[in-house]
Amino acid sequence: MEWVFAEALLSQSRDPRILLGALCRGEASAERVETLRFLLQRLEDQEARGGGGGGGALPEAAREVAAGYLVPLLRELRGRPAGCPDAGPLPRHRRRVLRAAGAALGSCARLAGGPQLAAALAEEALRDLLAGLRAPGAEAAVEVLAAIGPCLRPLEDGPLLERVAQAAVALALGGDEDEAEIAENAAALVAGRLLPALGHCGGAALRAVWAGLAATGPPSGPGHVGPKLLVLSALAEKLLPEPGAERAPCAREAGPDARRCWRFWRTVQAGLGQAEDALTRKRARYLLQRAVEVSAELGADCTCSPQEANGPSLFWWSEKKKDELLKFWENYILIMETLEGNQIHVIKPVLPKLNNLFEYAVSEENGCWLFHPSWHMCIYKRMFESENKILTKEGVIHFLELYETKLLPFSPEFSEFIIGPLMDALSESSLYSRSPGQLIGSGSPLGLKLQKFLVTYISLLPEEIKSGFLLKFIQKMTSRHWCAVPILFLSKALANIPRCKALGIEGLLALRDVIQCTMITHQILLRGAAQCYLLQTAMHLVDVEKVSLSDVSTFIMSLRQEESLGRGTSLWTELCDWLRVNESHFRQSPVCGSAGLRETSLNAYVKNLVQEYVTSPAWETGENCFLPDGFEARLTATMILLAVDVEGMKTQPSEKRRTQNVLRIFLDPLLDALMKLGTNAYMPLLKTDRCLQLLWKLLHTCMLKGSSAHDDEVSTLLQNSVMSATESISEFILRRLTMNELSSVSDLERCHLYLMVLTELMNLHSNVGWKGGNSIWRVISPLKNASIRHLQEMDGGQEPTLGIQIQKVVSMATLAMVCEAVDRKPELQLDSLDVGPTERFLSCLQLNQTLQKPHTEEQSSFFEESSSSQGWGKIVAQYIHDQWVCLSFLLKKYHTLIPATENEIPDPLLPAVQMPVRTLQSALEALTILPSDQVLPVFQCMKILVPKLLTSSESLCIESFDMAWKIISSLSNTQLTFWPNLKAFVQFVFDNNILTIAAKTKSQAYFKIKEIMYKIIEMSALKTGVFNTLINYCCQSWIVSASHGSQDLLSSAKHYSEMVLEACIFGTVFRRDQRLIQDVQTFVENLGHDCAANAIIENAKREDHYVRICAIKFLCLLDGSNVSHKLFLEDLAVKLLDKDELVSKSRARCCVNSLQHRVKNRIWQTLLVLFPRFDQNFLNGIIDKIFQAGFVNNQASIKYFIEWIIILILHKFPQFLPKFWDCLSCGEDKFKTSICTFLSVLTHLDVITQNIPEKKLILKQALVLVLQWCFNHNFSIRLYALMALKKIWNMCKAQRVEEFDALAPVIESSLDQVESMHGAGNAKKNWQRIQEHFFFATFHPLKDYCLETIFYILPRLAGLVEDEWIAVSKLTGFAPIPLDAGFQWYLSQTQLRELKPGDWSQQDIGSSPGEAEAEWSDVQKKVIPWKTNVPDLDLELMFQDRAAKLGKSNSRLIVVASLIDKATNLGGLCRTCEVFGASVLAVGNLQCVSDKQFQHLSVSAEQWLPLVEVRPPQLVDYLQQKKAEGYTIIGVEQTAKSLDLTRYCFPEKSLLLLGNEREGIPANLIQQLDVCVEIPQQGVVRSLNVHVSGALLIWEYTRQRLLQRPGAGPCRALETFPF
Repeated sequence: MEWVFAEALLSQSRDPRILLGALCRGEASAERVETLRFLLQRLEDQEARGGGGGGGALPEAAREVAAGYLVPLLRELRGRPAGCPDAGPLPRHRRRVLRAAGAALGSCARLAGGPQLAAALAEEALRDLLAGLRAPGAEAAVEVLAAIGPCLRPLEDGPLLERVAQAAVALALGGDEDEAEIAENAAALVAGRLLPALGHCGGAALRAVWAGLAATGPPSGPGHVGPKLLVLSALAEKLLPEPGAERAPCAREAGPDARRCWRFWRTVQAGLGQAEDALTRKRARYLLQRAVEVSAELGADCTCSPQEANGPSLFWWSEKKKDELLKFWENYILIMETLEGNQIHVIKPVLPKLNNLFEYAVSEENGCWLFHPSWHMCIYKRMFESENKILTKEGVIHFLELYETKLLPFSPEFSEFIIGPLMDALSESSLYSRSPGQLIGSGSPLGLKLQKFLVTYISLLPEEIKSGFLLKFIQKMTSRHWCAVPILFLSKALANIPRCKALGIEGLLALRDVIQCTMITHQILLRGAAQCYLLQTAMHLVDVEKVSLSDVSTFIMSLRQEESLGRGTSLWTELCDWLRVNESHFRQSPVCGSAGLRETSLNAYVKNLVQEYVTSPAWETGENCFLPDGFEARLTATMILLAVDVEGMKTQPSEKRRTQNVLRIFLDPLLDALMKLGTNAYMPLLKTDRCLQLLWKLLHTCMLKGSSAHDDEVSTLLQNSVMSATESISEFILRRLTMNELSSVSDLERCHLYLMVLTELMNLHSNVGWKGGNSIWRVISPLKNASIRHLQEMDGGQEPTLGIQIQKVVSMATLAMVCEAVDRKPELQLDSLDVGPTERFLSCLQLNQTLQKPHTEEQSSFFEESSSSQGWGKIVAQYIHDQWVCLSFLLKKYHTLIPATENEIPDPLLPAVQMPVRTLQSALEALTILPSDQVLPVFQCMKILVPKLLTSSESLCIESFDMAWKIISSLSNTQLTFWPNLKAFVQFVFDNNILTIAAKTKSQAYFKIKEIMYKIIEMSALKTGVFNTLINYCCQSWIVSASHGSQDLLSSAKHYSEMVLEACIFGTVFRRDQRLIQDVQTFVENLGHDCAANAIIENAKREDHYVRICAIKFLCLLDGSNVSHKLFLEDLAVKLLDKDELVSKSRARCCVNSLQHRVKNRIWQTLLVLFPRFDQNFLNGIIDKIFQAGFVNNQASIKYFIEWIIILILHKFPQFLPKFWDCLSCGEDKFKTSICTFLSVLTHLDVITQNIPEKKLILKQALVLVLQWCFNHNFSIRLYALMALKKIWNMCKAQRVEEFDALAPVIESSLDQVESMHGAGNAKKNWQRIQEHFFFATFHPLKDYCLETIFYILPRLAGLVEDEWIAVSKLTGFAPIPLDAGFQWYLSQTQLRELKPGDWSQQDIGSSPGEAEAEWSDVQKKVIPWKTNVPDLDLELMFQDRAAKLGKSNSRLIVVASLIDKATNLGGLCRTCEVFGASVLAVGNLQCVSDKQFQHLSVSAEQWLPLVEVRPPQLVDYLQQKKAEGYTIIGVEQTAKSLDLTRYCFPEKSLLLLGNEREGIPANLIQQLDVCVEIPQQGVVRSLNVHVSGALLIWEYTRQRLLQRPGAGPCRALETFPF
C-alpha cells in the first residue's frame, strides 16, 4: 500500500524536489511525516536500482529536507518531552512522528551520499542519549540513531559506533531503582530499536555491545536479569553464529559467539531459575533453545570455557554425541516449559525425565559431571519458588531423594544450592505435613528424607569441604526467623550426622545462635526438643581439640534447663559421657588455673571456676552495688553437677567416697563463705550475693528430672552440706531483712534472693523432718515479729524517705513469705487458732495503700540507679500483692469467722475477716490497680469471700465476676501469666460452694456464671486448653463431693449439665497450620525418653480431646443406682438427643469430617457410654427420639453408633421390639435408603434375642418384614435386606422352625442366586464386600462394648479423620480423673481391634430427600452401570428427536465436561454445543442445569441439547465404551506429545474431553486419550478459559465437517484459512 501511494505521488511530478518541498510545508502531523518517509524510501529504492533520474539534484534535495525540516522537527520534539502538558501531539502520535522522522532522516543520509551528514546527526543524537533517561531528547535520539546507525562506516566511524553501542548498552541495562518504570521503558526501546540496528552494523559496534554485556557480569538479582535477557534476545541472531555464513561468497566479519561465554550462560540460568515474570523466563528458554538449534545446525564442536578452573563446562557441543545432547536439551526445555503450568498433576508425569537428566549428566566412565549441575539446580529453583506449595513439596522431596538411588559426584554448586534455595524452601512449615493415610505422630515424611539426605551427603563430602559446609549450613539457620517445625526437623537431621570433627569454636557459636532462634517460638515442647538435638549436634560434630571447656560451658548455658538439659535425663547422661571421654582433649584455656590442680582437666576447670566465682572482685568496695547477674551462678552450678556426675561414671560403686570427696572439694570455697555469713559483718556484699545465688542455683539444678531424688547420692550429699551452713545463712538473712540494711531500689532484688534462699532452706528442712530447735525454726518467729514491728513503726506519720519506703516493702514481702510458708507447711504454725497480735495486724492492714514516692532530694539518687532496677509503680504493685498474700492466709485460717452480713458483729476483732463486704470491695479496687501477673492472691481472697456474700450482696459478687473475667479476657495472648490466672479465676467463679448457692437461688449470679461458662467455651475455640481448665476443675470438685457423700453438691451439677454436654461434644476443626503443630507435638511425645524434653516439660494436656476425655471419665465414675447421679445422667442424655436433633435440622450439610459430622458422632459416642445407666422407664421417654435418629441421613460412623445403641436397647429391653417393627414397616417414599439402618440392626438379631426363650414369633416377624425389602427397586436397600435375610434364615435353620418350610425354597433360591452371581461386576463385588464388612462379619455389640471400641476402633474403621481417634493410652493416662482399679471396660478383647478399614461405605448423606437420592445414585450405578441405564438413552433419543423435528442437523461430536466445576463454564459450553450441533454434552451432575448462573449463560440451550450425566468416577468406563463404539478420544491439554490444533484433522466420531478449571485433565485419564490437541499461543499467559478452549475446538470440528460436504473439498487444517 505504501509503495502504491509513493508511486502515485511520483507519477504526478517527475521532479522529486517539488514533492519533497510540498510535504515539508504545513503542520508536522504523523500522516505528513509518514508520507515523507514513504516517498524518501521509494526514491532511495529507485536510486539503488539506478533509475532515480534525479541527477545531482536528489542528494541536494535530501540534504535540504534533512537540514531544513527533519532536524528542526526532531529538535522541537526533543525540547518538549511527552510528559509535559504542552507536549503537542498525544504520546502515541508523537511516537509515530518520531519513528517516521527518524526513518526519513536515515533515507536522507543515504540519498545525500556523503558520510558527513550521517556522522553529524549521530554525534548530536549521541549527546542527547548520554544526557540520561529523563532527558527530553532520549526517545528521539534512539530513533535517530536506529535510523542513522546503518549509514555509518564501520572503519572510519568505528569509534563513534563504539560510543553509541556503549551508551545503548548502559541505557538498556542501567537505571536507578527510583526510576524503575522509566528504565524499563527505555530498555525496551533501546533493545527493540537501537540494538538490532547496531547489530546490523557488525564489526566494532557489535563487539562493543558484546563487551558491554560481558563487562557487567552475571545478574546479581531477579531485578537485573530481565533487562539483560531482553537485550540478549533482541541480538540473539547476531550473537550466535549463523549456520552456513562462513561458506557464503561475501561472508561478513565473524561476530562474537555467545555460546563460548560463561557469563552468557549464567544470565540464561538466572532467567530460568530466578526471574519472577514469565516473559523473562520465556526469553531465557528461547536463548537456550536457539543456541542448541544453532549448535545442531553448525555441526561443529563447541565448548564454553568453564567458570571454575577444574569444573565442567556450562555448555558444550560435540557432533559425535549430537543425539544424546539433543535428547538432553529437549527434555530439559520440556521440563522448564511444563513448570510454567504450576499444576502438580501436569508436572508429576514429567519428573521421571528429570531423573533421566541426571543419568545423562554424569559420566559412567569416570563418574564426573558432563553437564554443569547448575542446569539441574535451575529446575529445582523453579519448583521451590512455585506458588503451589504441593509443587514445592514435590520438588524438595525429589531433590532429597537424589542420593537414595544415585551416586552423584561432588560439586560446589550442589553445596551452595543446599545452603541457599533448598534451605529457603525448607523454612516453609506446611511442607512438613504428614502424607494422606499416615497416622498422627508418625513423623513428617519430608523430615525423615531430610535426615537421610543430610547424613548421606555429609558422608560423601571430602574432609576438607565438610567443615566449611556444615558451618555455612548452621549459620544459614540463624539468618532468618525460622518457625518451630522447620527448625526442629533441621536440628534433628543435624543430630543424626555420624560423629566427626567438623566444627570449631566458630561452629559452636553458630549453634548457640541457632538455639537463640528457637526461643522465638511459643511451642515449648518443640522448642525444648530442638535444643536437645542442637546439643547432640555439638557433641557429635565439635572437634574438642579446637574448643576449651570454657567455650563448652558457655554453650551449655544457652540451653534452657527447664526445657531441655535437666539433670537425670538421657541427654544429661549423654553429655556427662561425652565430657568423660573427651575431658583430656579439650583445648587449654588461655587463663591458667591455680598451681597444684593436677586432677582431670574437668575437675581442675570446675574447681578453679568455683574459686574464681566465690572470690570477690578487687573493684568491689561499696555497699550500694547492684545484684550480680545470675548467669555466672547458673554456669558454675551446672558445671559442678556435671563434673560430679562425670566422676560418678568413672568410679566403681565401691569408690563412692571418691565422688563425695570431689563434691566437697568443689563446695569447700562456697561452704566456707556461707559459714561466715552470720559472723563476718564485713564480708563484701557482692560476695554474699554471689554465694547465695550459687547456693540457690545448685539446689534447683540438682533436682532429678528422670528418677526419684531419694536415690540420688549427689543430691543427698549436697543437701547435707548445705544444712550444715543453714544457721549462718539464716542469721545473715535475718539481719539483712530486719536491721534496715536494705535501703535502695536495687536492694529489692536482694530481698527477693534472700527470701528464695530462705524458702529453699525451709523446704530442705521439711524434707528431712522438723526439729523444734533447728535454725530455721528459730528464724521464722523473729522474722515475722520484726517485719510487723517495722510496718507499725513506719505508719507513724514520719516523712517518707527512700530507705523507709524500701524497708516497708521488704517487711511486707518478708511477712508474705512467712504466711505462704506457714500455709504450705502447717507444722510451721507458731500460734494457735486463737486471734493473736499477728492476725490482728494483718486484719487491720490498709489494703491497696499506695506508697508515696521518696523525698525530692532523694529522687536524684533513686533515678540514677541502673535500668535493671524496678520502676516505682512495680514496687507499689508488689507491695499491694504481698498485702493480699497475707490477707489470703488470714481468710483461709479464719474462714469460719466470716459472717454472711456485717451487721452481726458491731465491734469486729478481725475487721478484714469479719467485714467481708468491705474486704471484697477492696479486692475489686485491687484488680483495677494491680498488673495482671499480680492478681492471683486477690482471686484467692475472692474465692473465700464470695460464697459468704452471694446471697446478701449478690450485685457485688456479680461485679467481682465481671471484673475478674475482664482481666482474664485481656490476657488471652499472654502466655506466661494467662494459665495461672485462668486456673485461679476458674477456682474462684466455679467454686462448688458458689455453684451450689447460685443454683439454689436461680438469681442473676446463676445466669452470670453460665454466661461466663459459654464465654470460656467460646474462647477455647481460639486458644486451645481454656475449656480443659474449666471442665477439669469442675469434674474433680464434683467427684470429691460425691466421694464424701455430699448429695447436694453433686445434685447441683445437674444445673450446670450444659457444661458437661459441651465438653462431651467439644472439639474444633483445626486449620492446617494448627493441625501441623499438633501432629509434630504428638511426634515428639511419641519419642518418649529418647527426647529429653519429654522428661522435663510437663504435658499440660491442653489438647481438645482431653476435654472429652475428662467428661467421659467423669461420667464413667457416676453410679446409676444413686438417685442424684441418675438424675444428672438422664438430664444429660435428653440434652444430647435434643442437640442431635438440632444439628440434624441445621442448614449446614453434614459432610464427611465436617464439624456437624463430628458433633453428631460425639453425641452418640456419649450416649453409648451412658446407656448402661438407663432403665426402662427412662427409655420409654427417649426411645422415639432414638428411632427417629435412625431415619435421618447420617454419615457412616454415626449410623454405626445409632445401630449399636438400638441393638443394645432391644437386647436389654425386648419390650421395645414392637416399636422397632413399626420402623421397618414405614413407607419407603418418606425415608428412602435410611431404612438400611434398621436392616443393619436386624443382622444382629441373634444378639437381640439372646435372652428371649421363645424366638419363633420374633423370627417370623423379622422374615416377613425383611422379605418385602428384598424386592425394593433400590439396590442398596436390597443389598442390606439380603444381608439381614441371610443372618435371620441361618437363625431359623438353627432353631429348626418348621413353620417356615414353605418359604424355604424361595429364600434358599434367592440367597443362592446372590452367592452364585456370575461375572465380576460391581453387584457381585458389593455383595462380597458387605459380607466382609466389620459391622456384619466381626463386630459383636456386647463383646465389643468398651471405651476403646467407642472412641478409637469404630471411628478408625468408619473412616473418620485421625483427630477423632482417642487412644486408650490417653484415656488411662489422664490422671486428674482416675477410675477405680476394678474398671474393666477400657480395652477391646476381640479381633475387631486388628482390622483395617474396608472399602465398603455405609452412609446416607444429605439433609433432604433430593440430596439423599442424588448421593445414593452413585451406589446404584455401581451395580447397574450407567451404560445400561435406560433413562439416559431415552433422554438422548428424546432430544435428538426434538432437534430433528425442528430441522436441526446433529453432528457425531460428543463433548465431555464432567471435570468442570463452575456453573458459568458449563452454561457457556451448553450454549456453544447447541449452536454448533454437538450430539451430546456430558456433565458431572445434571442438577447443574437448575443453577441460575448456568441458565443465565445457556439461555435455554439445555432444552434443545442432549445432556447426560457421567460422574468423574465413571469417566474411565464411559471413555472405554465410546472408544469401543468407534469414537476417537481427544483431550484438550498441553502435553509433551500434543498436536497443534492448526494441523489436526478431526474424525467424524470425535469425543472431546475437557479438563478441570484448575488442574486440567488428570494423569489417569490422559492415558485413556487417543490424542491430545493444544491451541497455539503467542502470549505470555499459558492457558485459556476452559469454555473458550472448548469453543475453539468445537468450532474447528464444525468447520472441518462443513468443508467435507459435497463440493467443499478435502479437510484442511486451520492454517489454510488464516484469521
